[in-house]
Formats: sequence, C-alpha cells, structure tokens
Amino acid sequence: MRGTGSALGSACVQVNGASGDAEDAVVILEKTPFQEESIPDLLKKHTKLQLQMSNDIYSTYHLYPPPQLSEIKTTVVYPATEKHLQKYLRQEVYLIRETGEDYKNITLPFIQSQSFSIQWVYNILEKKAEADRIIHENPDSSNGFILIPDFKWNQKQIDDLYLIAICHRRGIKSLRDLTSEHLPLLRNILQEGKEAILKRFGLVGSQLRIYLHYQPSYFHLHVHFTALSYDAPGCSVEKAHLLSDVIDNLELDSQYYQKRALTFALRADEALLKKFQEAGKA
Repeated sequence: MRGTGSALGSACVQVNGASGDAEDAVVILEKTPFQEESIPDLLKKHTKLQLQMSNDIYSTYHLYPPPQLSEIKTTVVYPATEKHLQKYLRQEVYLIRETGEDYKNITLPFIQSQSFSIQWVYNILEKKAEADRIIHENPDSSNGFILIPDFKWNQKQIDDLYLIAICHRRGIKSLRDLTSEHLPLLRNILQEGKEAILKRFGLVGSQLRIYLHYQPSYFHLHVHFTALSYDAPGCSVEKAHLLSDVIDNLELDSQYYQKRALTFALRADEALLKKFQEAGKA
C-alpha cells in the first residue's frame, strides 16, 4: 500500500494485491461535508476535544467525533490499470498551450492511439448500470442526455452538489469536436439540466456552475453541474469552460473550438506531455 495523492479533505492510496498474481486497486478516501443538523451533536460532551493552542480569546483543538459522525466516502477502482495508478499519482504539473494545429498533429493522434475504456459510460446510457440514480433524461439519440449524480457527491446536502450530464450521441470526444451543429444538444443540456436541478434540489440556475473540462478525464462529451458555492475539483481556469460561454462562442463561429488555442495542465509522467516536448511545444 502506498499514498498516491492527497488534497484538503481527501487522500488516495494504491493497494497492492496480496499475492504476485493479484491485481492492484486504487482507493480514494474523502471526508464528507458536514451536515448542518449534525453539528450540534459534534459539540456535545461525548465528543473528545484535545487542546492544541490557546492565545487570549482564540483556541485551537483537535476534535474526535463519534463514529456515526466520522463518515468517509470511499471510492474503489478495481482492478486498477497502470493508467489509473498514474492518474492519481502525486506529481508536478505543467501548463500546455495547445493550438488547433497542435490538436490535429499531436493530441488527436495520441487520443486515437489510446485504449482507455469508457464502457462504464455506455453502461449508464444503456441503463445497464446506475439506472436508479438517473435524475433526468432526454432520450433523443442526437440531442438528448442523461443527468446523473457524480460519485463525488453523496446527495446528503446540496452544499457540494455535483451532477454530470452525459450525451447520448457517441463520437463527440471533447470541446474540440463541437461545432454549431451541436448547439441544440448543448442548449438542451443547459436548459433541461437547470430545470431538473431546480425541481429536484431547489437550486436556481444562478446558483450553479455548469461547465466542460478540457482536457476531459474521459473522451465522451459530458457536462459538469456543481453548486456555485462548492470549490469543486477541476473548476480552475485552466480546466473548466462554462457551457454558456461555449454556446455563445459557437453561435459566433461554428469552428471556434477547432481554431482557438486551449490551455490545460498535464502531469509530469503523462505520455501526452512527452509528445508535446518532443514536438518542441512544452
């Protein structure tokens, strides 16, 4: 077992198989957000407090809550391939400025050479898995999508609301593939997604951050819906592109995302970074 990465409130470890032929797993541990109704219980006498520092009116403690208030969300990837292990490995990152030509000559051939399975996405779309978790569906094969909670969200509070809209249409890998042809799909996702979240969770559209990642973690078009108050992973400026801005850009120029340069981060050991370095682009 070894740690592969950590962030505030979360940790990731690699668990090795018990025997030489056993397969590895990635285990992601995340402290779930506090629920407002449970906070009074945290401060009752059965919770252990250990003083760390005291200065005038300020004190710092370590608080040890009872087990029922110490929930940790655990995500397991098993069996984990080397690609999964590398994805969660702690390492340095570098910014890449990718032009339209760079995408055609470097990134796209690299994507096409990879064999990272997205069968789990097709399982959701075909309702072979997670059908009971679907919040909303537009079944149209070209302009429809499924809205489903992301695994990062336990659905116990809306403070860290996180849903994913996965389009039914196959063959749209990322932002780079989008043209004005896809505007009906993108508008459906934006409008119907907001309406479904308002109806189910009571958050209005102005309280949501709705965006696409570039580069995405998997190459089938999907859109992220998060609570605006939640500092969600991947919502930084070098990663997230607001869906409303994407729609506006495509209305101005159908080939906008084939032409413009896009900036994204790559980890030190990613093979794509090596491709850009070999081309003198990083």
